[in-house]
Amino acid sequence: MKNLKRTAFIAVALALIGFSVNAQKGSAFGFKGGLNYSANGDYFEAIGDNAKNPDRNVGYHLGVFGKIGNQFYFRPELIYTATKSDYDNNDFNVKKLDAPLLVGIKVLGPVSVFGGPSLQYILDTEFDGIDIDNVEDDFSVGLNFGIALNFNKIGIDLRYERGFSDNEATFLSNNNISISRIDTRPDQLILSLSIAL
Repeated sequence: MKNLKRTAFIAVALALIGFSVNAQKGSAFGFKGGLNYSANGDYFEAIGDNAKNPDRNVGYHLGVFGKIGNQFYFRPELIYTATKSDYDNNDFNVKKLDAPLLVGIKVLGPVSVFGGPSLQYILDTEFDGIDIDNVEDDFSVGLNFGIALNFNKIGIDLRYERGFSDNEATFLSNNNISISRIDTRPDQLILSLSIAL
């Protein structure tokens, strides 16, 4: 079932991008990549413990995008993202596929603003060397919004992403004695460079 969800997620995202390439004049297709400055949600080491807030770290992302329109535009993306959060020297690593469905408008020359939902599918989570397979929901929805500069085929954008709903993973810690919880929702700034083909 997990592989079926992953396959459907990728198929829908690629179909949206493919549609955008053939849609109208001003459309584009290309590659993008960049850095994520991110943290996930709170970590509860045991049921009665107070929450530990994560330290932010730099991660990365790579993917493809499509674009329909010029002054007003629709921009679907399919991105592989790897992030890391620190909780008192314990690392929480998340690898996921993101499919932002963005709507934007040019506001002044090469500057545009954009926003929209981001469909997220978690591929892998690991906490301090332990693979965590029981994330509450592998599929979740977040929000992206930001500002972009586009110069012909080169684009730079800065955006903020936040997960909408709680999405916790639970696992045994302290030599399999206590149950710990960690929130997998992203909270990140994303800096991207894109190149249209």
